[in-house]
Amino acid sequence: MFLTCCLNGVRQRSEHPALPITPLELARDVARVVAAGADAVHIHAKHHAGSDTLDPAILSAALSAIRADSPGLPVGTTTGEWTETEPGSRLAAIARWTVLPDFASVNWHEPGAESIAAALMARGVGVEAGLWTIDAVRTWAASPLRDRCIRVLVELGEGLSASETVAEGDRIVDAVRAFLDSGAPPILLHGQGSSTWPALRHAAALGLQGRIGLEDVLTLPDGRPAADNAALVVAARAR
Repeated sequence: MFLTCCLNGVRQRSEHPALPITPLELARDVARVVAAGADAVHIHAKHHAGSDTLDPAILSAALSAIRADSPGLPVGTTTGEWTETEPGSRLAAIARWTVLPDFASVNWHEPGAESIAAALMARGVGVEAGLWTIDAVRTWAASPLRDRCIRVLVELGEGLSASETVAEGDRIVDAVRAFLDSGAPPILLHGQGSSTWPALRHAAALGLQGRIGLEDVLTLPDGRPAADNAALVVAARAR
């Protein structure tokens, strides 16, 4: 299974002592998760206070530090609307990026998603289409950018039981597959909180890509607190 490690997400340091925030912390954590078996990483660049940002200088510092320690590793980031409420502000930030990620996730239910995806593609940044709902699948499927995405992220929410995770995962994955050709981008299925480990197991059963990390979950499959991102990757590979 191709496994992405999502290192920090929108979380704050108060949620987990090992959550990486600074460029140095991100670089060190990336090296550890790669050694543990991660194939790619997804980061949120953050201000020192812990809030997410698309600021060119902050993102550049994070990417440069990671690549200095882990050259050649695919590194992605977010373009979520919580970083900048207005799509125009996000577009302006992307236009000012001086060091580019290898890929970036675009949540297709958010305002301005298609424009943001187009701007990323124009700069040579791969786009992961984040599809949280059936409506988002339909919107993405109608987009002329659909087949240019490098990956489809089927994202399941917090609060689902194991059986609900499987059922909802199947529902959205089936909807995505209805629009994909055999050579289309791969699907990555992942959850959040309670749905994280069931989603990972189901992704493996379906032959899909998977994701794990402190962005999605703070505990190991048995419910014990995870020491860090590397411990989550080790547990994911073990399963």
